[in-house]
Amino acid sequence: MRAVRIYSGTDGESHFEDLTPEQLAEVVDRTGDGDVRFVTRPAEFISLWHNAPRRQYVVMLSGEWQVETADGSARRFFAGDVIVAEDLTGHGHIMRGLGREPRMLISIPLNEPPD
Repeated sequence: MRAVRIYSGTDGESHFEDLTPEQLAEVVDRTGDGDVRFVTRPAEFISLWHNAPRRQYVVMLSGEWQVETADGSARRFFAGDVIVAEDLTGHGHIMRGLGREPRMLISIPLNEPPD
């Protein structure tokens, strides 16, 4: 399992940041109001440039996907990985389903980080 944050930088672009287990624990402590969503997408699903729909963390349950940011960086995610989606503004990111297995995930809303 690994945890990666996707956030909007001051340059208006989305970036990746690896999180330690301690940092992930702090994120989970910020669980917010809103629906917990269970999402299923086909293996060949693609979502072109978009921002996170809300501040949330996403736990991959099955399948494989790739997330790409505007600087061309791309990372693959697998079952058990956690993504903290906080790129609410700017250029956003692309998501691509990989492999043959449908992607199933659960997304949990987050409150704003403390100052």
